[in-house]
This record gives sequence, C-alpha cells and structure tokens, in this order.
Amino acid sequence: MRLDMAAIKRGCSNSEIRGFRHLCGTELDHFRKFAATDAALTVACTQQATQFSEEAGERPDPISFVNIRETAGWSSDGPRAGPKMAALLASASIPAPDYPLVTLSSEGVVLIYGRDEAAIEAGRLLADHLDVTVMLKQLGETIPPAATVFPIVKGTIRSAKGHFGAFELAIDDYARPRPSSRDRFVLGAPRNGVNSRCDIVLDLSGGMPLFPAHELRDGYLRADPNDPAAVLRAVLTARDLVGSFDKPKYVDVTPSLCAHSRSKRTGCHRCLDLCPNGAITPAGDHIAIDPNICAGCGQCAAACPTGAASYTLPPADTQLHRIRAMLLAYHAAGGADAVLLFHDSPHGTPLIDALARHGDGLPANVLPFAVNELTQVGLEAIIGAFAYGVSAVRFLLRAKPRHDVTGLLQTIGMADAILGGLGFAGRRLATIETDDPDALSAHLTEIGTLAAVATPATFRTVGTRRDLLRFGLSELHRLAPQQVDVIALPPGAPIGAITVDTDGCTLCLACVSVCPTGALRDDPDRPVLKFIEDACVQCGLCQSTCPEKVISLKPQIDFRAARASAVVIKEEEPALCVRCGTAFGVKSTIDRIAAKLEGRHWMYPAGDKRVAALRMCADCRVIVMSEQQFDPFKGVPERTPPRTTDDYLRQREVKDNNG
Repeated sequence: MRLDMAAIKRGCSNSEIRGFRHLCGTELDHFRKFAATDAALTVACTQQATQFSEEAGERPDPISFVNIRETAGWSSDGPRAGPKMAALLASASIPAPDYPLVTLSSEGVVLIYGRDEAAIEAGRLLADHLDVTVMLKQLGETIPPAATVFPIVKGTIRSAKGHFGAFELAIDDYARPRPSSRDRFVLGAPRNGVNSRCDIVLDLSGGMPLFPAHELRDGYLRADPNDPAAVLRAVLTARDLVGSFDKPKYVDVTPSLCAHSRSKRTGCHRCLDLCPNGAITPAGDHIAIDPNICAGCGQCAAACPTGAASYTLPPADTQLHRIRAMLLAYHAAGGADAVLLFHDSPHGTPLIDALARHGDGLPANVLPFAVNELTQVGLEAIIGAFAYGVSAVRFLLRAKPRHDVTGLLQTIGMADAILGGLGFAGRRLATIETDDPDALSAHLTEIGTLAAVATPATFRTVGTRRDLLRFGLSELHRLAPQQVDVIALPPGAPIGAITVDTDGCTLCLACVSVCPTGALRDDPDRPVLKFIEDACVQCGLCQSTCPEKVISLKPQIDFRAARASAVVIKEEEPALCVRCGTAFGVKSTIDRIAAKLEGRHWMYPAGDKRVAALRMCADCRVIVMSEQQFDPFKGVPERTPPRTTDDYLRQREVKDNNG
C-alpha cells in the first residue's frame, strides 16, 4: 500500500502527520516517543491496535485508531486514495464524549424451552454452569432420567416480557412429572396462568419468537432445534451469561421536551411506532424508554421532532462533527465527487474488508462512515453531509435486516424530497441491501458522477438534532442549485405548517394550550390565533385537541420561516362587558350563544333581564345576579317526577290483575 503523504498532509494541515513502514516492529520506538506526550494521537492501523495500546499504557487521552488499509489503500483506486486517507484520519481525530452505562446482572437461572430431546441435551451441557430448568411443550414418550440433575416440566409459554436478568413468563398447561414416572413421564394436573422468572431464556421450541425483533433482546437466545451447530452456539453463549454486564444507555430522554400527549390527547407517537423492541411506553404526557430493553437502534432519536429522545453513541452533533471533518479534509486534499457510505461495524466492516482483500476494494471517492446502527442516522446528518459537499449518500444494509428499518426509509424519503426540490438531480440517496462484496462493488461503481454544491459549507454547530437540522437546511438552501422557498414533504415529517378552516374556528384557543413548542400563540389583549412555522414539529396535538376539528397538518419546509414573525391565522373583535367594558371573550361567539338562548330556553325568556347577563364578564354577572336576586329556578318547566321501585311494582301488580 502506497501512502500519498502530500495529499494526506494537505487534508490534515492542522495536524502533524508522520509516515512509517514498520511502526509496530523496527520503528516501534517512534511510537513510544509520541505516546509519551499528552498530545492527541491517531494511529492508522487497527490490526496492531492491541499492541499499540499496551505500549502506550495510561495516558490522558486514549489513542484513536483508524483503518486506511482495507478502506482506502487496498483498492484498485489505491494510488488515488490520498484524499480519502486524509478524510478518514481527520474524522477519527474527533473525540467522542463518554456515554452512560446500564448494568444488567444474571445469577445464571436459565429456562430451556423446547419440544424434544434437543432441549434436554442442552440442559445436560449447561447443568454444570447454570441453574437449569427444561420445559417441553409435550413430554410425549420421553424417558425419565435415572437421577434428577435439573427439573424437566411440561408447559407452553403464553407471553414473555422483561430483559436479561429479569425475564417474566406466563405459562399455560404447566405440569410437573410425578417422581414415580417409570418408562415415561406421568404428569400431575395441568395449570394455566403460572408465572415464572429467570435470567436467561434459551428457546429451542422451533416456534414463533417470544419477542419482537428477538435478535435485539439481550439474554434471549434462540436456535433451530434441527440445527445441532446452531444449538451448540446458543449453549456456549448462554454458559457465559453469569455475573454483571455493562451495556450503553443508548438514548437519553428529556420529558419536558416530549410532545407525546397533553390533557390525555395523543400527539406525537413516532418513537412508539418505530421501536422494534417494545422498549418505549407512554408515561403520562411523555414517553419512557426502558434502558434495560433498548437495543440502540436509534430510530426513536432519529425521528424525534423535538430532541426529547437523544442518541448517545455518539450524540448527533458529534456525528455531524466527524462528517464535517471528513469532508473538509477530503476536499482540502483535492478529492472530488465524494460518496458517503454509512455502514455498521458487525455487517459493513467485514464486507468492506472482504472486498479489499479479494476484490477491487472501495472506489477512491467512497468514504466509509461506521455507525453503531444505520437507523440512528437522522435527517440532520444527511442534510449536513450534502451541505459539506458530498455528491451522494448510500446506506449499506443487510440483505435481511435484523429489525424493521422503516424509520431510516422515512428519513431517506424526506431527504430525497428536500434534495429534489433544491435541484439536486439524479439518485442521491439509496440503500444497498446485500451480504455480497461483489454486489456492493457493482452498486458503488454504478453511482457515477453527480454534481455537489459548488462551494462546500464549513459551519460547525452543536445542540439537539433539530438545531443541527435547522442550520444545515439554511446552509444547504444557500448553496443549492435551485433556491426555492417552499418544498412539500411526505407525511410524518418533523417540519411543516398547519391549515385552519377559519370559518369554523371559534378562537377557543385549546390548540394554544396544548402546543408543546409555542408554535401556536394567543394575545392577552385580544382574541387572536398566531402561528410560528419555524417552531412547529408536526406533533398533531393541536389537530387532536381542536373541538371543531378545523386544524390539519401540512408537512413542508419553508426556508423563509426561520426569519418570519408570527403569522395571524384568525383575529376577531373582542366581546366587551355591557356593564364594565372589560374584554372577556370573542364577540361573535357571545352573539351566537345569546341568539341561541334568548327566547329558546326557559332560563332566558325574550326581553328578560337575564339575557343581558350573557353579555357580561364573569365578575359583573355574579354582581348583577346577586343585586337583582335572580331566582335560578324561576320559570323551570314542571318535570315529571322520577319513577321509583314502588311505581314499577304497582304497575306490575295492575298488569297481573288484568291478566
């Protein structure tokens, strides 16, 4: 592999760049000298990362490692990969903040759920390591063991919930075998609704998984009972699940920002719809995420319109900083036609390595960007990447994804609409769904040359996803081929306006009271409804709360909204108290109420003094009614007395006497 040191130094001009041929061997002293300093250090070698970490020992900042061999140098385009190497080095030099951890504990209590001898054999393999119980759907002709090493029972799991270290199972048709069982199990009376708890579930039943997106549920192991190799792998995995284990707390929730509901009216439910693992539940006006169940797909954070759910591995602003550093270095080193390839490490990294070792490698203009989960990538990352000068973005997915990727597809759809509206022609966004390195290579080769922005942006911002998105959109609009003002977006977009049927609006202002972002506002001095589009997150609370049902959402992006003041949707003349002159409501509403009641309701006869009370403020109404001693029961029409039990009995007696 040849290093284009001139291009790398141009791209990383703010850093000291040194090249070596055998840094892990004969030139190791050079590394020790650099590692002894307090300066941030990035090593472009992942193969010997363990050796370098041991040699460095304890230092203030950990060493960053980046692979420029399989991702850049080992390629038919290797001689032209200098700008890409600079980009990869620059991106790796951006430090990621620490993230919180969640501790899960297991005492090794495992339930093996199966249908035949495969489950019992798995129990024998685990009996010396874990606290085993085997439960079979049908015991059938199973021969009882001579000695009971672990319990074998019959039952069917009706439902399951919980997480690694705290599973809860509801079991039907539960029965224990009698100790006197001889040539086959003789069972006691079966019971339904039995509850069981365990730390680990090993499912060898061959039926439907007990959990949605079961591959993401820690502690739930599943294997085909007809595949001995798969069963053995599951057994070996279960054997090591004893003790305390740390996992990242992938998502932080800020309840005060959540737009899930207000006043028992549901608004935004994007995260609830997208979570594949069932880790998100409503919790009053906001949502709650169980960190023990959350598997870190990140779809909730990517779709959250307010930033109430924020991803931590890494945060959205850190991810955008890495994309920025990568593209700035790439362009500074002379790179062109950049294609950003998002991939996850478990699937994408081996695929890229295989392509480098056995194929043509990645093209020189394809910049791989590893993330924890592809579904964590939000709209702000895509928009920011195009503002920074990429010509296309691709997402490398498994041929059969581990979980639903609807959130990612929705994000791509929204970004496509924005890019198309701004004049970016061609197929700018797409997924690559393959497990074949050659298919990956063919797809990347077919992308071709697409024009990027003429002058890439250089902005650097921090904050929530919405802050990043707002700034990225304004920069992309400034640099785009076509600077249109308004672009329609697909339903579900976190940006947009509302439409109000003003003829049906009564200015009750219920929508103002539930709006979580202040997009809808009133005025303390007059009946008016105002709207600020830049603050609207399309949560739908106003729509679901409006008693007249005259509000509808309008997903769009108006690039003028950030500079626009509040727009008056409807304004009416205030109703003034006929006694003191205080404004107390909407004149048209009071007139309508008075017209419906005067002469049409027994409490308000035509021409009566009570009608005037309808046009008074609350204070004056009480005073007048007290001074004039209004009798609230005057004029009450005579009502039929309520029927009692005795009345019904008398009616029944009369009926019986009459035959």
